[in-house]
Amino acid sequence: MKILGQLFLGLGIFLVPVGIVYGLMTQFTDWAGFPAILATAVMCFFLAFFLMFTDKKHPHQPNENLEGEIADTTGDYGFYSPWSWWPLMIGLVCAILVTGLAMWQVWVITLAIPLAILACVGWVYEYNRGNHAH
Repeated sequence: MKILGQLFLGLGIFLVPVGIVYGLMTQFTDWAGFPAILATAVMCFFLAFFLMFTDKKHPHQPNENLEGEIADTTGDYGFYSPWSWWPLMIGLVCAILVTGLAMWQVWVITLAIPLAILACVGWVYEYNRGNHAH
């Protein structure tokens, strides 16, 4: 994770001056490219911070061992619900919400917000009801 953190940090540092130069070359009239480059830099900084912060808690990862084997990465990666339909619902709601934001149609946005709340609540509470209740 240390290598990935440094990679994203370097990419973010590279993108900030590139975005500023791009803004200067377009005289800050391009409202798509300039903010997109700066937003990409911010996302790279977020990823770099997360990866470097996680590397401090788990410093010895098998993927950074140059002489490691593929079998060294085996283990528990978390719990995932293979039968859950809620991630699909959240993905569809996000698609509707982004479409509404892109077209700036308030009625589409107001349609997507309650559906997003319903999908999030359903995903959180899916193990409290039904066949898989605890």
